[in-house]
Amino acid sequence: MDSKAYSGGLAELRGLRDEIRPLLRDVAKLKADLAKLESRRDQRIVDLGAFEKAKADRIATSAGVSVIDVVALVPSLGPQGAPCAPETDSATDSAAEDHSEPQAAAQLIKEQAGTPAPDLRPAVQPTAPASEEKTALEAVEVPAAPVAPVAPVAVSPTTGTPSAGEQARTLPSIPEGQSGDRWFHAERDLASQRPNFKQDARGMAFLDTTTGVLVWQGGTVRLDLGRASVAEILTAVYAVAPASVQRIYITAGDPWHQTSERHPFLKDAVAEWLNGPLPEGWSVESSRGRDRQAGHLVHPRNPVGRWQRGSEQHVDIRSIGEWFDPDGADPATVRAAFVELWKALRAAKFDDVVIMGSPSQTGRDLWSRTIPSKAGAKWADGFPVMSQEIRGLLHATAGQGRTELIAPPRVPERVPGWYEVDRTFAYAKHTWASGVGVPQRITAARFAAMTQKEQTNALFAPSHWQVRVTIPKDWKHVGLLPAPAPGDRAWHYPYEGGRTFTTWAGGAEVNLALRNPIAPWRIEILDGLLWESGDPLKSWSTKLREAWQSLRAAAELHGDEQQKRACHLASRAVRSILLYGIGTFAQRPRITTGSLELGAGGEVPDLPDGARLTGITDTHVTWERNQGFARDPYAHPEWAAGVWSAARAALLSVSTSSKDPATGKPLKAGALHLPPGSILAFRTDAIYTSAPVDWEYGGEPGDYLLKGRMPWEQTTPRTDEEFYNLQGLGRQALESEGL
Repeated sequence: MDSKAYSGGLAELRGLRDEIRPLLRDVAKLKADLAKLESRRDQRIVDLGAFEKAKADRIATSAGVSVIDVVALVPSLGPQGAPCAPETDSATDSAAEDHSEPQAAAQLIKEQAGTPAPDLRPAVQPTAPASEEKTALEAVEVPAAPVAPVAPVAVSPTTGTPSAGEQARTLPSIPEGQSGDRWFHAERDLASQRPNFKQDARGMAFLDTTTGVLVWQGGTVRLDLGRASVAEILTAVYAVAPASVQRIYITAGDPWHQTSERHPFLKDAVAEWLNGPLPEGWSVESSRGRDRQAGHLVHPRNPVGRWQRGSEQHVDIRSIGEWFDPDGADPATVRAAFVELWKALRAAKFDDVVIMGSPSQTGRDLWSRTIPSKAGAKWADGFPVMSQEIRGLLHATAGQGRTELIAPPRVPERVPGWYEVDRTFAYAKHTWASGVGVPQRITAARFAAMTQKEQTNALFAPSHWQVRVTIPKDWKHVGLLPAPAPGDRAWHYPYEGGRTFTTWAGGAEVNLALRNPIAPWRIEILDGLLWESGDPLKSWSTKLREAWQSLRAAAELHGDEQQKRACHLASRAVRSILLYGIGTFAQRPRITTGSLELGAGGEVPDLPDGARLTGITDTHVTWERNQGFARDPYAHPEWAAGVWSAARAALLSVSTSSKDPATGKPLKAGALHLPPGSILAFRTDAIYTSAPVDWEYGGEPGDYLLKGRMPWEQTTPRTDEEFYNLQGLGRQALESEGL
């Protein structure tokens, strides 16, 4: 195919797009009708659930829904016990799965809620000009008396406007007086310390279940996998590969989704595949080694299955999607990417490099080997873990990356273009300073008693603040600070001029709101956490940056096409190590899940205490139980929260590596440096806008890279499906420009 044929193909796609659009409008009407019927069905379920002899499984069968759907509508029909956190399909689940308790039961499945996202300081100099400092601090207020709780305002996730009948979450506060003061301590005998052992390296194989191609250190073969069940994969792989292969990465095929059409949720299909029949002599893994991993991790797209044969042979079957999107790469190229990854990490002077099962495990292990070990060095005894109360507060009040779709009427129905810019390796820019030790509590009264300089220093230090925010009346741009929205751990970004709301935000975002390039927001300090500034992540992230940059350079310059692609995939793996490694510090409450066979006649068996149903198949039910926070020596949600806050602030305004030729000062970039009404979406580190973007890309972490461009009129996306369609077309169009 030449450039002309490619351009002609794009034109054909646009024609198909125009034919599809009216059909999508018909689909939207059908969806609206369906929603009305589903609403009537749900109300009927609620009515029937009030009957004293009602059973969830009987109602589920009659309604054509899952048991968990019925239990969600009528909680009294579910198992009675300790309350559990709602399930999450976060793509970062793998970041939190690593140091969990072993599961002994053969059918027990383990899952942890997601993980599953930099320096707490914004990218401005700590010492601001006197005039700027005065303007910003004039917008900071301290309440003269204790503040009564503010009634939350619900908003539409799409538009950010109040929605009738919805109730926003109420974020927790620190108790007043001694009750709150007791939160401020470190967990006894719990600290992050440098390990005194080296991880065991495990043999890896890479399998495409679509073609049957298996690649490992010993060679390449093509297998007959049948339907690619667990039993067929284990039998076929170990007929040719040695028992030293303990990790099988699925590079294509996703065999765990084979029965997805029979289940309301992907997790149900995954659980069915993981719990399928096993070859003789095999069982679900019950324990292994220092990392104490056992049982399966049920994730809708990147599950982990763990099995053993006897007491000596162990194997994981995992998705390569934990590390990167292979984008059609064959197993040999994927294996080459892991080889290049190991070489790059070794060259970056990481001690005892071992590639572990997931990027989160690998990131945490690499970080643990940067903890100071020299006697007398600060923190040589380890970084203390905060109290469970403070960790729980951060879990509830510190969100991850910003995800927002801005649809009409906030923006026009038709826009003049579509541009995507993404901050590359962004989190590395925000790891130079982080909070260490036990934080101080900065109450409203204590903040008021500070001098102006002390207040400024506190806001620029690693910190987390409870604030009451008032948006300027003439504000016309996007929202700056996150606020709780309806749903578990859902956030939105209020933008309406004159609106007041209460929330928690990191110091980086509070500073951005006070010192943004348009107009300062009014901030009222209600309470806060203030840490000593340290650099626990700096050495780790610097080495990862070196590995990332060397692999990117090799991907550009290598003469062999397969090796170029392998280096590109390896650079994406380094990004995942950074991203999920930071996420694993957040430590979510540990969620365990398991499965039980249905009784005679399809009756649902009794579940463990405190468990709730999450799915049902023809033969099994799966359950889920929240076990709270574990005593994890690597639990540092203050670090993850700081990085996420700084990254969200930088999405709005940040200094780049490029200089202004006239002044020599760093140039600014971010959403607030684009016209009001031009922002169409945010996705973690990416901005989607209708305005042309000319920010120079310097190749440094956190710089904005143009990834998609269509400089002609587009219909503004209203749904995620429409958004991802435009995202793909924009990237294809930019790629075609270089042909």
